[in-house]
Amino acid sequence: MEASEPISAAGRPALGGTFPARFRPSTFGAWAIVLVTVCLLSLLPMGRLLLAALAPGGEFDVTGFVQRLATPTALKATWHTLDTAFFGAVLAIAIGVPFSVAVAMTDLPGRRAIGFLVLLPMMIAPQVTALSWLHLFGPSSALLNALGIAPPPGSPNPIVGREGIILLYGVQHAPIVFVTLRVGLARVPRDFVEAARASGSGSLRVLATIVLPLLRPYLIAAAALAFVSGIGNFGIPALLGLQVNYLTLPTLIYRQMASFGPDILPQMASLSVLIGILAFIGIAVQAAASGRSPRYSGGIPARFALGRWRWPLAALAWGTIVLLLVVPALALVTTALVPSFGVRLTLDTLTFSNFAEVLTRQAATIRAFRNSTLLSAAAAIILALGVIPFALAMERLGERSRRWLQGALELPYAVPGIVLAIACILLFLRPLPLIGSLYATAWIILVAYLMRFAVFAAKPVATAVRQIPRELDEAAAACGAGAPRRMWTISAPLVIPAAVAGALLVFMGAFNELTVSALLWSGGNETLGVVLFSLEEAGLATHAAAIAVITILAVVIILAVLDRFSSRLPAGVLPWR
Repeated sequence: MEASEPISAAGRPALGGTFPARFRPSTFGAWAIVLVTVCLLSLLPMGRLLLAALAPGGEFDVTGFVQRLATPTALKATWHTLDTAFFGAVLAIAIGVPFSVAVAMTDLPGRRAIGFLVLLPMMIAPQVTALSWLHLFGPSSALLNALGIAPPPGSPNPIVGREGIILLYGVQHAPIVFVTLRVGLARVPRDFVEAARASGSGSLRVLATIVLPLLRPYLIAAAALAFVSGIGNFGIPALLGLQVNYLTLPTLIYRQMASFGPDILPQMASLSVLIGILAFIGIAVQAAASGRSPRYSGGIPARFALGRWRWPLAALAWGTIVLLLVVPALALVTTALVPSFGVRLTLDTLTFSNFAEVLTRQAATIRAFRNSTLLSAAAAIILALGVIPFALAMERLGERSRRWLQGALELPYAVPGIVLAIACILLFLRPLPLIGSLYATAWIILVAYLMRFAVFAAKPVATAVRQIPRELDEAAAACGAGAPRRMWTISAPLVIPAAVAGALLVFMGAFNELTVSALLWSGGNETLGVVLFSLEEAGLATHAAAIAVITILAVVIILAVLDRFSSRLPAGVLPWR
């Protein structure tokens, strides 16, 4: 026993203070659990991708890497990627800032419901968002035809192309801005606002001269995150750009894979590394901005009173939500309720046959529902169970080590999904000892889901683990309980609600996923995102719309369950709370 340990009268290490060395789980064991997990889920696939891009023949070839990125097609796709991601981030700021201020700092009626609805686009798959807007406009829009305001036949769909991609990036990524700024608004010192009010400043002046300057680091961080999300977005440019040959880097990789297959992997690996570099530049800007954010204590207990503007501004907020969320969703529903795309919706043409078709008669869609459900559920269960020992092991490490390892675990989610898909293909294309080749099997999709969504499961559990009283573990250790027994009888029961919440988040993310599975699916292993995209490309828009409506309902149900569990979850797990 170490000399520095406090000794009780009974000769045992006293509880409290420093954790007794004889009962502390092996530091070596904690490091082993964490490093094996991080290496398998993050460092190994990312390292394989870099090796394929920089040394495709076994020797480093930086010149070849640069040449593969300097082709006219790659340069044009890079420009399109930067252009749409930048202006999409600007639009996301324009949408997210007013909503975050209104929900966090004013007495706007229905603030909680508005905050929940603003976050919905972040929970819905990008391809579903793109499909809803695609079906809203154009001469074949079931909704516009039902209202008698559809454009004449032959008119182009205005949502297709660059401007439509930017618009939907703004809508899809505005929740990121909303969540980031709400964190900053919670840290604005109460005294600053009250002092400005006492000096006679009105609400708008306080907002412009006090609040927004303090939020500058958070604004930069939010813009950087929105930019990174645009860099790696596949679903929106795939549905709105491919049909007019407007390629971004993710859609260029998809087209090359579909046209040439695995033989072009070095080229795709190089493009993937370029996407990763662009994403990491944005992440570095976000991290630098977050590091410069002021560390004030105390939030704003009172809200700005809107006075006579309270209900007009509430009407404006709800009107914006209706235009950005409800109307596109209605366009999707009306498309799913007509027998074929372009038919006007009336009581005579209304039908539920599209839902019956995709749920009971169409083999590919039935298989996709089964595959997505099983793969998402398997990933959720595996991660929910696996992150408990991982989170407990992480708590045994130093603060700096935890920060670096947490960042490494987040890597597969931080990089665009198309990058992770290429990394998995490179890693599992050739047979491996004991398991063989996972390529063209459902297993590669499951592994990719485990890599990509591990952070969804880990964060709630890590937060819950930090809130467990240390004395419980110490008391069990003093009674002779070993580390595994303490984990499953004390820690695990206490963090189960957080693990369930993380599992639901994993399931929701994987169930609607397209970016990863677009390159990893094979015959018989289709997922819902892949089938939806394929049906739309094949001209079966009503079937695609029916699938999209079903996935939206699934997301809403999962969110409702999570909201119901909110009182049993650690603070900060649910972004709308």
